[in-house]
Amino acid sequence: MTGERVEGNNGLTGRQITHWDDVRVEGVAGMHFSADGDWDSELLNAARALCFRAFGDRFSDEDWQHSFGGGRWVLLSESEVIVHAAVVPRTIVYGDIPLAVGYVEAVAVDPDHQGQGLGRLLMREVNAWIQREYELGLLSTSRQSFYSHAGWARWQGPTFVRDLGVTRRTEDEDDGIMFLATPRLAHVDVSQALTCEARDGDDW
Repeated sequence: MTGERVEGNNGLTGRQITHWDDVRVEGVAGMHFSADGDWDSELLNAARALCFRAFGDRFSDEDWQHSFGGGRWVLLSESEVIVHAAVVPRTIVYGDIPLAVGYVEAVAVDPDHQGQGLGRLLMREVNAWIQREYELGLLSTSRQSFYSHAGWARWQGPTFVRDLGVTRRTEDEDDGIMFLATPRLAHVDVSQALTCEARDGDDW
C-alpha cells in the first residue's frame, strides 16, 4: 500500500492507496493509509471526532490512544472523514509463544454512512495489511457479526493479561476476541490461551 502524498478537497492529507481507482463508491472521494507519523493534526482530529460520533460514551480517550503506534486508514467524503480503522503492533503470547500481532483498534463508520458496506471495504485493506506484516490478527469487539462478514473468526481459548509480572484471567473478554489467520502462522489452534500486556483503559 504505497502511493503519493495527496491533498483532498477538504485539505486533509494522507497517503492514498494506489489501487483505489479500482473501486467506485458514491459519495466517497478516496481511501488513505499511512503510518501515524505521516498524518497531520487536522486529519487526526477529524478521525477522533468520528470515533466519538460513532460510539458515543462507549468510546474513551484511552480507546483513541490505543489506536496510535501503527498504521491507520480513513475513507474520505468530499468534506469529512466517514470511516476510520487502525492497526497497532502488540506482542501477544499464544500458549507460551510470543507472536507479532496486528491488533485492530478504533474501527468506526459515520452514523450517516452505516449500512453501505464501507466498513467492510476498509476492513479488506486492513486484512491485507495484517496478513502481509504480522503473524496473527486480533481484535476485541461486541460486534462479532460485522467482523465475521469481514473474514474474522471468534477465538475459542481463554484470555489473560499480564500486569506487573502477575498473570490473571480476563474471562469477561473471552467472547469478544476474534482473530484473522495469516500465511506466517501455518496452523492456528484457537483453543490456546492468549495473554496480552496490561495497558491504560481496556487491556484487550
